Amino acid sequence: MSTPIVVLRAAAWVEVETGQRHTPAVIVVHGNRITAINPVEVPADAQVIDLGALTLLPGLMDMEVNLLIGGPDNPSGLPNPMHGVQDDPVYRTLRASVNARVTLHAGFTTVRNLGLMVKTGGYLLDVDLHRAIEQGWLEGPRIVAAGHAITPTGGHLDPTMFQRLAPHIMPVTVEEGRANGVPQVRESVRYQIKYGAEVIKISASGGVMSHGTVAGAQQYSDEELAAIVDEAHRAGVHVAAHAHGDAGIRACLRAGVDCIEHGSLAEDDTLAMMVEQGTFLVPTSYLSEGLDVSKAAPALQKKAAEIFPRARETLRKAIRAGVKIACGTDAPAVPHGQNAKELWALVDRGMTSAQALRAATVVAAELIGVDDRGRLAPGLLADIIAVPGDPTLDITTIDDVRFVMKDGRVHKQL
Repeated sequence: MSTPIVVLRAAAWVEVETGQRHTPAVIVVHGNRITAINPVEVPADAQVIDLGALTLLPGLMDMEVNLLIGGPDNPSGLPNPMHGVQDDPVYRTLRASVNARVTLHAGFTTVRNLGLMVKTGGYLLDVDLHRAIEQGWLEGPRIVAAGHAITPTGGHLDPTMFQRLAPHIMPVTVEEGRANGVPQVRESVRYQIKYGAEVIKISASGGVMSHGTVAGAQQYSDEELAAIVDEAHRAGVHVAAHAHGDAGIRACLRAGVDCIEHGSLAEDDTLAMMVEQGTFLVPTSYLSEGLDVSKAAPALQKKAAEIFPRARETLRKAIRAGVKIACGTDAPAVPHGQNAKELWALVDRGMTSAQALRAATVVAAELIGVDDRGRLAPGLLADIIAVPGDPTLDITTIDDVRFVMKDGRVHKQL
């Protein structure tokens, strides 16, 4: 049976590399690849999908999600702390399948799932979700999976959602990410990679939504960070570090971490180091507006009130400094399906709409080391979305995704 040819017709398409919106749009898709844009002739036997006045874009990318938490039974944004003790791995994965579909239908065709540290018996659930989606069993974005996040005892990603957690409650193993000292962090990295992780997520500073951690405090020692990066890089795997505080960020830069998540309190000279070293920043900035902290403990609300305004200003400085910034939401801190709000935040902090689109496409593709997506061009994967209006002038049009194609298959058409 021959592979079908599909022709997408629309009012315009966006060349995200330059920020230009071209009219009209005729994109030819054969199998899972784009084969032509605005050709003189289209194949006579092609299936034509006429999208009218819409504008075509490459599928968007979210570089920090947690598909295994939040979602249908907890849509408000702040993860339910009881998930850690109530949900078995099967139920958690079923929830993730719903969140994956919602994310894809929002126009995000690739994500990095930067996991939490949860009790799973060692199974890397996001890797299994990735496999199921790739095999066509479930709808969802392409997933770059981290497996278990790695953190020291009492660190931000250790189960700290309760103010006090009795010893032996929710015990987490080295394989599941709680690791102390150079031998253990090496072992934990090796375990994640052995079972399919394509990126390593670590906790390098305290967090806002965790008890007992100071958001700006460095958590892993320089020696531990260096060991983590050494193990990952020798296997060809990048390292993403949760880091709010300047000391933790600078320690990550010294160790050679590839990407800083949040970066809320980075000083000017630290941002300059990021530019010099080519380190990426995923600021997850919209969560300062989108995360509902009203039901959080007073201590956490206080931390949020202190950190979030400073984080917004840090992002403004990072944009002006030329730091490589990729789009990431930290969903479900921003509810799954509202991922496009991060692009609004990037514009609010100083990017143009065209720059924000690049953060969610070509810059994100560079971060994960792929060149087969993030643009509309012949030979690339047919990950294509459509929105009304002109997103190069009004980024809020991204909130209204009317059409989603991933890998040449239509997943949404309104």
